[in-house]
Amino acid sequence: MFLNTDSKYIWLNGSFQPFNDTNIHLLSHTLHYGLGAFEGVRAYKTNDGGAIFRLKEHTERLFDAASKINISIPYSIEELETVQRDAMTKNNLQEGYIRPIVFLGSESMGLRAKDLVSVNVAVACWEWPSYMSPEAKEKGISIIKSPYQQYENPLYSNNKIIGTYINSIMALHDALAKNADEAILLDKNGFISEGSGENLFIIKNSKLMTPKTDFCLNGLTRQSVIQIAKNLQIDVAETDLTFEDLLDADEAFFSGTAVEITPITKVNETTIGKGVIGTMTKILQSKYSDIVCGKDDTYSSWLTAI
Repeated sequence: MFLNTDSKYIWLNGSFQPFNDTNIHLLSHTLHYGLGAFEGVRAYKTNDGGAIFRLKEHTERLFDAASKINISIPYSIEELETVQRDAMTKNNLQEGYIRPIVFLGSESMGLRAKDLVSVNVAVACWEWPSYMSPEAKEKGISIIKSPYQQYENPLYSNNKIIGTYINSIMALHDALAKNADEAILLDKNGFISEGSGENLFIIKNSKLMTPKTDFCLNGLTRQSVIQIAKNLQIDVAETDLTFEDLLDADEAFFSGTAVEITPITKVNETTIGKGVIGTMTKILQSKYSDIVCGKDDTYSSWLTAI
């Protein structure tokens, strides 16, 4: 994905700056040691203008992740919610991807330097129509079992902390090198954790199942899918899933801010179901699309107008 930076702005520490001029110092502490937190947020065009999906929950999660690594964000949740809306307006966007990030400055180096460096906050946004190819939403994607295991420390596996994403990158690059679209990681107990940046759901005998969040991110799209399914009277279980459960599934899909709801039709060399998007996956995918685009008033509280 390439960024279109024409006439774009990034908000940094209280003001908007031109996209290409918003730089950080080479000796920024987070660049060297990975101590920081970030979020991935999506906005969608509705009949009433642009709207951000679950803005409050995403922003609260950013503050929660920062607090777990002892970083105090020098703004309020409400202030950063406003900044994210303003960033979309400043960049003339009604839909796109929003990236808030919290990182430490360059005033001092070394592991002992945390209290000597500044806490910096930035918000960028850009057009991002699809994380994967548009055909993936219909035809599904192929995934493989990753040789990389999910972190056993819940601090790393359950939060969007900057330095922990090397594991996801390695898993994804391994899958791409093996001609798959994505990877699936197992946890220390041999149960399915998640994809490189997505939560997993499977359907078996009309029951929707997803891994417990002991060692994976409790994604906001994941939470949304569970609530939507329950409202549709679909039986939902958060449970331990083995790799064999995935291979034997009637349907499977990934959920996430970037991938939304993307069907999985091949795992290693095994075809899932009929090798196309399944019936329940299609229902959930369609309902999710209606919700984020403001076509279902039942979930209007999940949208924040830009």
